[in-house]
Amino acid sequence: MIVWINGAFGSGKTTLVTELHRRLPDALVYDPEHVGFVLRGIVEAPDGDFQHIPLWRKQVASLARGLVEEYGRPVLAPMTVVRRQYADEIFGALDEAGVPVHHFFLDVSAGVLEQRLHDRVVVPGDPEGDEAVRRWGKARIAECVAAVGSLREDTVVPDGELPTRELADRVLERTGLPGAVV
Repeated sequence: MIVWINGAFGSGKTTLVTELHRRLPDALVYDPEHVGFVLRGIVEAPDGDFQHIPLWRKQVASLARGLVEEYGRPVLAPMTVVRRQYADEIFGALDEAGVPVHHFFLDVSAGVLEQRLHDRVVVPGDPEGDEAVRRWGKARIAECVAAVGSLREDTVVPDGELPTRELADRVLERTGLPGAVV
């Protein structure tokens, strides 16, 4: 089973996956962004966004499938994918392979996203790099907020402004995974 945590940059995907992993220590954490970093080091990414590389979408699905098949443990994936076509390619390939996916999209208001991105440090010790990451995320707020209206029908859309522990409870309840609250 794959538990895909989607949402805007700054919505709390990684924080939620960290809490889920704390409760489910045997789960595998798979960040598809790393596949993008590898590809971007080999080929040019249109507009600087590796999600536009078709091979990224294929490899993300292939690796996720492989993790489930090889290790037989839940896979937790924090990754923003707001283009419906891209989500359909990834989740369609997983569905075709018989891999169950629970897709959650953390719904967070634009104002809260703006503040979270403003406050966070992603590249410690590199103010210019940190600001570049902030600009990247802030430039995509509108697209990410608008994506809520075009998500796949099987997507669960919790209020991403809820406390992380409560969001984790809801994810575990929805997926049937046993992560005890501690």
